Amino acid sequence: MEIVETSSEDGVARRRAVGEPVLELRNLSVDYGVGESAVHAVRDVDLTLHRGEVLGLAGESGSGKSTLAYGMTRLLAPPGVVAGGRVIYHAPGSEPVDVLQLSDAELRHFRWAQTAIVFQGAMNSLNPVHRIRTQLTDVIKAHEPDTRPAERLDRARELMALVGIPDDRLESYPHQLSGGMRQRVMIGMAMALRPQVVVMDEPTTALDVVMQRQILSRMIKLREQFDFAVLFITHDLSLLAEFADRIAIMYGGRIVESSPSADLYREPLHPYSKGLLGSFPALRGERRELTGIPGSPPDLRAMPTGCTFHPRCPHAFEPCSVQRPLLTVAAPGRDVACWLHATPDTED
Repeated sequence: MEIVETSSEDGVARRRAVGEPVLELRNLSVDYGVGESAVHAVRDVDLTLHRGEVLGLAGESGSGKSTLAYGMTRLLAPPGVVAGGRVIYHAPGSEPVDVLQLSDAELRHFRWAQTAIVFQGAMNSLNPVHRIRTQLTDVIKAHEPDTRPAERLDRARELMALVGIPDDRLESYPHQLSGGMRQRVMIGMAMALRPQVVVMDEPTTALDVVMQRQILSRMIKLREQFDFAVLFITHDLSLLAEFADRIAIMYGGRIVESSPSADLYREPLHPYSKGLLGSFPALRGERRELTGIPGSPPDLRAMPTGCTFHPRCPHAFEPCSVQRPLLTVAAPGRDVACWLHATPDTED
């Protein structure tokens, strides 16, 4: 059992316990294409998601966040391929398994039953020609074929109640629901089989800030009720500072910082993390100028030498353009890949 501290934008710290590892990524690499022309979108990522934890994954568009999620769940569409690494899932009461080695039949059972995904575009994820009732009950029928239709309908009503939608909306089509309601239906569908891990890929991007908070608050309550783990992917670091237990920052396909959310919010170690935090206004406190990050994310086909961030970094110095810093421990519970917090004696 581990105690983590989280912090919201009002600066209020919260402490809660998280359990043992439920999903471990070890040296995971994902490419688009093969051979010399392959684009290395994700490179040697190590991440551990603990039971009952909300792990935030943040970074600019193109940093590799969604590619990482689809790679670890084997949902990559061609030409995406997992180039290396392992994804170890720890099922309760069972031996750990490598998700990348599962057969097609085993993978079909694993998805939704053990790991569910809430995609970014709810309208594109829901079938527009089927009622919400049909789509929820089909998920249950596919994994629990012995259940009776009445049992599946009762479960669908329970799922709608969990996400705060009246059960008469089961007879609606997706276009008859608002964007926020469609996203909550997707969350309910993800919870249909009580998975141990829920991946949320930018689930609130198209919603207004009020609806964002409502949906995320609902998700946190469900997490507290069922004790599942959440991998929350977003480019909005302000959301993670409020809802995540830990935050991992991605840049150029690599993790450059990993830290408890309260620590990262108070004192980011990597200049990129500091730039992300300086890109959104605080809701409380003194007014401050938004600094942002100069330049553009790197071209994955022609990555800079040394530290990938050094062309945009205001603190770059001699070793940054020559050697890539490895992700190392900078403080208890905090890892960072930056020469400002390391000795330049590590070869790439």
